[in-house]
Amino acid sequence: MQFKAVIFDLDGTLIDSMGIWYEVDKQYLLKRGIHVPDNLFDEIEGGNSFIEIAQFFKQRFELPDSIEEIMDEWTEMVEEYYRNRISLRPGVAKLLNLLKQHQIKLGIGTSNSMKLTKLVLSVNGVLDNFDHIVAGCEAIKGKPFPDIFLSVAEVLRVKPKECLVIEDVLVGVQAAKNAGMGVYAVYDEYSKDKFAQIQETADFFAQDFSQLEEKIKEDLALQ
Repeated sequence: MQFKAVIFDLDGTLIDSMGIWYEVDKQYLLKRGIHVPDNLFDEIEGGNSFIEIAQFFKQRFELPDSIEEIMDEWTEMVEEYYRNRISLRPGVAKLLNLLKQHQIKLGIGTSNSMKLTKLVLSVNGVLDNFDHIVAGCEAIKGKPFPDIFLSVAEVLRVKPKECLVIEDVLVGVQAAKNAGMGVYAVYDEYSKDKFAQIQETADFFAQDFSQLEEKIKEDLALQ
């Protein structure tokens, strides 16, 4: 596949953080004396934006808090983790350097907030590698709608067909396809129940970033 830009998802793709969000959601409800439904995480679409998930919580649990207050509290709850405990997945930094060496534009399309996105990328020393970030705090429809990836491509000034998306969840893979972009999926244990669909939908499936790097090296050699 030929491409001029690579757009990454953040949580579960560049960083191993999905488990933290499951815990935060539970603690947020328990602190208010609200029973955590067994199927809560099935109800939350994996690609919903930060705002959309806050809206869901407010309506689903009839919360008196405003959308902004909900998002602010979540951010406060996980900020320490993003600052001190979350690292890049093995092989990420090496792949980013490879892409920059080949003058490939880099972007991020994430459901997370801009504050947490920039924080975790900064403390891990890779924030400056990215040319543009679109985060879930912006008024954009979440995945599987293509809006978030199309927005990144527009700012990077590349056509959708010239973009490669790296994702870990099914709705993210679907969003990339809906945007008319190529998409490579990378393994994440929190998506194992959707593996068959992910592999069927993505253009390539990698078990880790080492395997992903080898595939991208093959692509770059053909450009």
